[in-house]
Amino acid sequence: MGNLSNFVKRVRDIMRNDAGINGDAQRIEQIAWMLFLKVYDSKEDEWNTTFDSKESYQSIIPESCRWRNWAHAKNGKGMTGDTLLEFVNNTLFPTLKKLPVDASTPIKKAIVQTTFADANNYMKDGVLLRQIINEIDDIKFDEYEESRVFAGIYETILRELQSAGSAGEFYTPRAVTDFMAQMIDPQIGEKMADFACGTGGFLTSWLKVLRQKIQTTTDENLCNNSIYGVEKKQFPYILCITNMLLHDVDVPQVFHDNTLLRDVLDYTEDDQVDVILMNPPYGGSEKPEIKNHFPADLASSETADLFMSVIMYRLKENGRAAVILPDGFLFGTDNAKVAIKTKLFSEFNVHTIIRMPGSVFSPYTSITTNILFFDHTGPTEETWFYRLDMPKGYKHFSKTKPMKLEHFAPAVEWWRDRKEIQLDGFGKAKKYTVQEIKDRNYNIDLCGYPHEEEEILPPKELIQQYQEKRASLNADIDRILAQITEILGIDLDAQD
Repeated sequence: MGNLSNFVKRVRDIMRNDAGINGDAQRIEQIAWMLFLKVYDSKEDEWNTTFDSKESYQSIIPESCRWRNWAHAKNGKGMTGDTLLEFVNNTLFPTLKKLPVDASTPIKKAIVQTTFADANNYMKDGVLLRQIINEIDDIKFDEYEESRVFAGIYETILRELQSAGSAGEFYTPRAVTDFMAQMIDPQIGEKMADFACGTGGFLTSWLKVLRQKIQTTTDENLCNNSIYGVEKKQFPYILCITNMLLHDVDVPQVFHDNTLLRDVLDYTEDDQVDVILMNPPYGGSEKPEIKNHFPADLASSETADLFMSVIMYRLKENGRAAVILPDGFLFGTDNAKVAIKTKLFSEFNVHTIIRMPGSVFSPYTSITTNILFFDHTGPTEETWFYRLDMPKGYKHFSKTKPMKLEHFAPAVEWWRDRKEIQLDGFGKAKKYTVQEIKDRNYNIDLCGYPHEEEEILPPKELIQQYQEKRASLNADIDRILAQITEILGIDLDAQD
């Protein structure tokens, strides 16, 4: 391909002329299924040459629907216009959606059917569709260097999800996933999981760090089989599967499913993993019946809370976890949140909480988030809080000025040599005992940001921000009131 660096721009410009594409999210989804088929076709060539059976490799995709036979333009000619649209809409998609898959189907073959189960072709102009296909077909995934370059370009495509409306929920900035993977320190032989994996950012960051430790072919096999992911929504699932194939994970153990549909009490040691890296969905809620899969005291209506319970039930003894959670989890003192945090601090060692600036996920959301690091080695005795401030020259992060891994450098330096830090009269880094945390009724809104600049937010986010601030204030008032009444010996419940 002549110019990989302009691939995204060229494809975007072509799609803007198609009446069927409405917005960035649909554009990326359209690219996704075509890229998957092209990457998968290249992988099948590779699998065919390494097939260790007396029989030749057999594709699960019928010959007429393999990329090489319908998309590749032989002698510069290929289906186009209405003929191409007719084939894609009435042959390709129906065939791939109904591929024969059962429990015995190898993962590397089953992923084709699950990838296309809910996929869509949005384009209505067959000539423009042919132009997009030609752009993708020009990429030579069988050439190592070009494949590596495109893996970086694919990351650009994923990053654009942050500005694609609600689709941004599927993408965690790579600076954040890379930092978390580095601090968790992957080891050869460990199994890592993300139970709401989105586009696979944590999975790729884990592999990036772990592959630096490979010394033997056994290590390499263990590395490539070290990840486990689950994603509920079709769009990010197809992006994640393609991401794994681009990162040379030939058998991606990533499943199109909803983690919250299984009773947490049914998990056994076989379901547990060594490491969990996650950014659970937050700000939303699941169907009421989902709560039935959790013990009554942990049955929250907030999605992130439910995932925290799943994480606690699925982390092995001596296992490690790093999880992104919104401020609402930290200061929330409703019954379910307190029960979850009580279980977390009494059964796990919550050793570090990194507080991140509010615009890390901008422009998708300005809600402030935090990274909780904990391990399954025993109850918490003390917890360090560290506030990561905006880097010099930044008022906030944005699409053109995103967060970079180097911005975590102060946190990494502090991590290795921990000490309490006061800045402008406010705690930037401080250690609290578990008793101090209990005394606050598990309101762990500590070492926060003292100076907040006024920012104009969309109405929905503004309302949510006010609700979170009110909840935090109410929690503090309730805690102080409880302390006063205890000191005075007053039983408010007994008052008229």
